[in-house]
Order: sequence, then C-alpha cells, then structure tokens
Amino acid sequence: MHSNADNQGERASWGLKLAAWGGLVFLHFPILIIFVYAFNTEDAAFSFPPQGFTLHWFSVAFARADVLEAIELSVQIACLATLIAMVLGTLAAAALYRRDFFGKESISLMLILPIALPGIITGIALLSAFKTLGIEPGVLTIVIGHATFCVVIVYNNVIARFRRTSYSLIEASMDLGADGWQTFRYIILPNLGSALLAGGMLAFALSFDEIIVTTFTAGHERTLPLWLLNQLSRPRDVPVTNVVAMLVMLVTMLPILGAYYLTKGGEGVAGSGK
Repeated sequence: MHSNADNQGERASWGLKLAAWGGLVFLHFPILIIFVYAFNTEDAAFSFPPQGFTLHWFSVAFARADVLEAIELSVQIACLATLIAMVLGTLAAAALYRRDFFGKESISLMLILPIALPGIITGIALLSAFKTLGIEPGVLTIVIGHATFCVVIVYNNVIARFRRTSYSLIEASMDLGADGWQTFRYIILPNLGSALLAGGMLAFALSFDEIIVTTFTAGHERTLPLWLLNQLSRPRDVPVTNVVAMLVMLVTMLPILGAYYLTKGGEGVAGSGK
C-alpha cells in the first residue's frame, strides 16, 4: 500500500516538475530568440537558422544618438524614481508598521493601489491630474508617475523588515542615551540595509522598462521602452532593435536576481522567493 502511494506521489512530482519546466521554457523561449538574433550576421533579421556570430549590431546600436539618448533618459528617470521611492517608502513604512491610528488602512490601500491597478488606469489618472494642475508632460511627470508604483516595492520590503526587527533594540539604544538620529544610523538603518537595497533594485528595474504609464506621462520625451515601441514600425532596424531589447532585459533581469538573492531566506521580506 505504502509503496504504491509512494510511486504515485513520485510520478505526480515528476509530472509537476515537467509542467513547471515546460512553462519556464514557453515563457523564456522568445527571450532566447531575441538574444540569438542580436548576434546574427545576416541583415535579414529573422533568417533561420542564424548565419553566424557577430558583434556588429552592438557597435551600430551604440553609435546611434537616438539609442544613447533613450538609454540616458531611462537611467536618469529610473534613478530619480528609485530615490524618491526609497525615501517615501521608508518613511511610510516607519509610520505605519507599529502604530494603529484612524485611517491607517486607507493610507496602506492608497500606497498599494497604483501597482494593483492596470497601468492604463494609472496612466490616464496621472495625465488627467497633470492637465488639471497645468503641468506639461515631460521628465518630471514621468518620474512622478514611476515613483507612484515604485514606492509600493520599497514600502513592502521595508515594512516586512521592520516587522522582523525587534523593537527592544530601539528601546535599548534609547536607554543607553542615543538620540533619534543615532538610533536610526546605528540600529535601524543597518537592519534595513538589505531590504532597502533589494527594494531599490526592484524599483529601478520596474521603472527602467515601464511603458504603459510612461506612454501617458512622457509628452515628447522618449524613454528606451518607448523607443522600442516606435521601432516596431521599422522592420529594417530589427537587428538594432534586438540588441537594445536584449539590453533592456539584462538591465531589468540583473537587479531582480540581485534582489532575490539579497532577500533569499527572509520569508517575511516582500519579493523573496519570487
């Protein structure tokens, strides 16, 4: 009886593993195709099989002013949005993690709402707000739009770390005569270090490849994802587009992997195990 049950469980386990690996291959196969064709020697972007290996398209891509301008703008916006998110997300987490007060749940909902809503809803709402306030779409509006959902990433990581940090450490610091700044610098900040770094890396990755909210808030500015979207109507530029798409995927993937390893083993930290 037990052996039959064990055999069935083993077969089920192998079936689940095959299904999981099949799903991963299905999801990542298109990405692999882009990587392969970024190095294809043929001018025909989708000739199969690839005719050889070359780095020519990388030199072509990085020699184009429009590509470099789009990369610079995306990095600038992602850095600014991440900085704002880290400050506001940390302050919000510090205010909400321990105290109960009227409206606390509403504030938590407002913080989480921008990333829970479809991007098109957030984009239209932001554009309407900017138009009402008389703010012309540009770099500032893109940064604000990205910061609205990046705050959630940092907030979730920091508040999870706060909940895992014993408040007795803060009380002991105060009992020993440390003021608020010293307690924050020597007690709180070291405990939040990896959570802040992981949240910042995830926020940067999320901002760098954001396209839906950016479409509504960019005005005449063109970030790298918007540049890629515009390239879809230019089939002759497909090899260069493949190179830039690969760059976007790498810039997005590496911070996510870094954040995963930073939070690995910390089950209470948002983003761990995902």
